[in-house]
Amino acid sequence: MKNMKKQIFYQLLFIIICTVVPMLSFAQGPPIPDDTPIDGGVGLLLAAGVGYGVKKYRDSRKKSAEDFCPTS
Repeated sequence: MKNMKKQIFYQLLFIIICTVVPMLSFAQGPPIPDDTPIDGGVGLLLAAGVGYGVKKYRDSRKKSAEDFCPTS
């Protein structure tokens, strides 16, 4: 009788392990897509590009004015 209880215990333990472990080891689902904020970095890059373009435009206007009317 003692041997039979031990055998039933091990069988139940095996069944519990076989049903619980796969439930715990499921892979994660697909990640929830987050909306990427466009305002942060892209806004700064756009402002830097506009500033650089204005500087280049002013430099080219100044250079063309100097080429047209030399001050010497």
